[in-house]
Amino acid sequence: MRKITEKIMLGHDMAIRSKRKEMTGIVLNNTMDKTVKVLVERLAKHKKYKKYIKYRAKYLVHDSHNICQIGDKVRIIESRPISKMKRWRVLKVISGCEAPKI
Repeated sequence: MRKITEKIMLGHDMAIRSKRKEMTGIVLNNTMDKTVKVLVERLAKHKKYKKYIKYRAKYLVHDSHNICQIGDKVRIIESRPISKMKRWRVLKVISGCEAPKI
Protein backbone atom coordinates (compact mmCIF):
# COMPACT_ATOMS: atom_id res chain seq x y z
CA MET A 1 0.00 0.00 0.00
CA ARG A 2 2.85 2.37 0.78
CA LYS A 3 4.34 2.08 -2.73
CA ILE A 4 1.04 3.05 -4.31
CA THR A 5 0.70 6.18 -2.15
CA GLU A 6 4.30 7.19 -2.90
CA LYS A 7 3.58 7.06 -6.65
CA ILE A 8 0.48 9.17 -6.21
CA MET A 9 2.36 11.71 -4.09
CA LEU A 10 5.18 12.01 -6.62
CA GLY A 11 2.78 12.61 -9.47
CA HIS A 12 5.15 11.12 -12.09
CA ASP A 13 4.74 14.08 -14.42
CA MET A 14 7.21 15.65 -16.85
CA ALA A 15 8.39 18.20 -14.29
CA ILE A 16 10.25 15.45 -12.45
CA ARG A 17 11.80 14.11 -15.68
CA SER A 18 13.07 17.51 -16.78
CA LYS A 19 15.70 17.57 -14.00
CA ARG A 20 18.14 15.71 -16.27
CA LYS A 21 21.52 17.18 -17.18
CA GLU A 22 21.96 18.79 -20.58
CA MET A 23 25.24 19.55 -22.34
CA THR A 24 26.41 20.89 -25.67
CA GLY A 25 29.22 19.31 -27.65
CA ILE A 26 30.71 18.51 -31.05
CA VAL A 27 30.36 15.14 -32.82
CA LEU A 28 33.74 13.45 -33.25
CA ASN A 29 32.74 10.05 -34.66
CA ASN A 30 29.60 8.59 -36.23
CA THR A 31 30.79 5.27 -37.66
CA MET A 32 28.75 3.19 -35.18
CA ASP A 33 25.09 2.37 -35.77
CA LYS A 34 22.79 4.67 -33.75
CA THR A 35 25.75 5.93 -31.69
CA VAL A 36 27.93 9.02 -31.92
CA LYS A 37 30.94 10.15 -29.90
CA VAL A 38 30.55 13.71 -28.61
CA LEU A 39 33.26 15.97 -27.18
CA VAL A 40 32.03 18.27 -24.41
CA GLU A 41 34.18 21.14 -23.15
CA ARG A 42 33.43 23.07 -19.98
CA LEU A 43 35.16 25.76 -17.96
CA ALA A 44 35.56 25.50 -14.20
CA LYS A 45 37.25 27.84 -11.77
CA HIS A 46 40.12 26.46 -9.69
CA LYS A 47 39.30 26.74 -5.99
CA LYS A 48 42.70 27.90 -4.82
CA TYR A 49 44.18 29.77 -7.77
CA LYS A 50 40.92 31.17 -9.19
CA LYS A 51 42.06 30.38 -12.72
CA TYR A 52 39.62 28.96 -15.25
CA ILE A 53 40.51 25.46 -16.43
CA LYS A 54 39.11 23.83 -19.56
CA TYR A 55 37.87 20.29 -18.99
CA ARG A 56 37.12 17.94 -21.88
CA ALA A 57 35.05 14.76 -21.81
CA LYS A 58 33.96 12.33 -24.52
CA TYR A 59 30.56 10.68 -24.29
CA LEU A 60 28.95 7.89 -26.30
CA VAL A 61 25.52 9.24 -27.20
CA HIS A 62 22.45 7.46 -28.58
CA ASP A 63 21.40 8.84 -31.99
CA SER A 64 18.28 6.84 -32.84
CA HIS A 65 17.81 8.23 -36.38
CA ASN A 66 21.50 8.41 -37.43
CA ILE A 67 21.16 12.11 -38.30
CA CYS A 68 24.38 13.43 -36.72
CA GLN A 69 27.44 14.05 -38.90
CA ILE A 70 31.05 14.67 -37.88
CA GLY A 71 31.50 18.29 -36.80
CA ASP A 72 27.85 18.90 -35.91
CA LYS A 73 27.14 20.85 -32.74
CA VAL A 74 24.56 18.89 -30.73
CA ARG A 75 22.62 19.20 -27.48
CA ILE A 76 22.65 15.98 -25.42
CA ILE A 77 20.52 14.97 -22.42
CA GLU A 78 21.09 12.44 -19.68
CA SER A 79 18.98 9.27 -19.91
CA ARG A 80 18.63 5.78 -18.53
CA PRO A 81 21.42 3.33 -19.39
CA ILE A 82 20.95 2.30 -23.02
CA SER A 83 24.00 0.05 -23.22
CA LYS A 84 27.23 -0.58 -21.32
CA MET A 85 28.70 2.84 -22.19
CA LYS A 86 25.73 4.93 -23.39
CA ARG A 87 23.95 7.11 -20.82
CA TRP A 88 23.14 10.11 -23.04
CA ARG A 89 20.75 10.84 -25.95
CA VAL A 90 20.84 13.44 -28.72
CA LEU A 91 18.24 16.08 -27.94
CA LYS A 92 18.72 18.16 -31.10
CA VAL A 93 21.29 19.16 -33.69
CA ILE A 94 22.08 22.83 -33.09
CA SER A 95 24.19 23.50 -36.19
CA GLY A 96 25.48 21.31 -38.96
CA CYS A 97 29.04 21.09 -40.18
CA GLU A 98 29.72 23.27 -43.21
CA ALA A 99 31.44 21.50 -46.07
CA PRO A 100 34.80 22.97 -47.06
CA LYS A 101 34.62 25.05 -50.25
CA ILE A 102 36.98 23.90 -52.98
